[in-house]
Amino acid sequence: MAELSVKHLLGIKYLNEKDIQLIFDTADHFKEVINRSIKKVPSLRDITIANIFFENSTRTKLSFELAEKRLSADVINFSAGQSSVKKGETLIDTVNNILSMKVDMVVMRHPNPGSGIFLAKHVNASIVNAGDGAHEHPTQALLDSYSIREKLGDVAGKKVVIVGDILHSRVALSNIFALKLQGAKVKVCGPKTLLPKYIESLGVEVETDLRKALNWCDVANMLRIQNERLDISYFPTTREYTQQFGVNKTLLNSLDKEIVIMHPGPINRGVEITSDVADSKQSIILNQVENGVAIRMAVIYLLASKIK
Repeated sequence: MAELSVKHLLGIKYLNEKDIQLIFDTADHFKEVINRSIKKVPSLRDITIANIFFENSTRTKLSFELAEKRLSADVINFSAGQSSVKKGETLIDTVNNILSMKVDMVVMRHPNPGSGIFLAKHVNASIVNAGDGAHEHPTQALLDSYSIREKLGDVAGKKVVIVGDILHSRVALSNIFALKLQGAKVKVCGPKTLLPKYIESLGVEVETDLRKALNWCDVANMLRIQNERLDISYFPTTREYTQQFGVNKTLLNSLDKEIVIMHPGPINRGVEITSDVADSKQSIILNQVENGVAIRMAVIYLLASKIK
């Protein structure tokens, strides 16, 4: 059986193209499973997984939990908001206490970049990064690429523009790594204040004119403004941002071609995209949600096979 080249999923930058293809092939199988009348498989009956979230999350947490239960794993959910972390307990102590309950895998979201890498060096369990600060969110990038592959047949050679708050977005960084690895062409578009200075060193082009970017691309991945990470004002008003970088149906219909619209969620309807765009036939946002479960099942299954 083919194996991943890694023991943990800490970021896309640690994967190779074969890893991504293996995850996609495995997700194809699990997508069949979750569309059957009996949606569970007994693959991970003897595996215990702890979901440790030090940051709020609804969709990612639910998606991981559903993926784990579909694989018949035992699941422990840990929310830092109601824990000893508030009393000053360190990250390693928290996780070691959980691991002493004989946990095999930890799915962790943490506000500090690199926290998953730090943890992988100090604890004896497989670590899945469910988002570390503004650094990476590997399973989101995998499900995004998988959704593009499903819609357009392949990722290689496709033109993808990522629009919005690139500076604070772990989704943008992971997507850039994943798309480049698979041979896609990538541009970013947003206010200059929300584009990192190093962005072009990642092999992506910058386009500040949204219409030009949309006419160029096959796929537009619309990111929300990360208000919780904005310590200062990066643009005058939300209304002005929407006028310059928001996509509405009129703009979409006026393009030279039909493009695919994606969004990692949660959507700020009426800011980065209007409801009629989010709910249009060009949008694959709900496909992304469904594919998220299949991709996370694939990642957990493949990593668990290295534990046994």
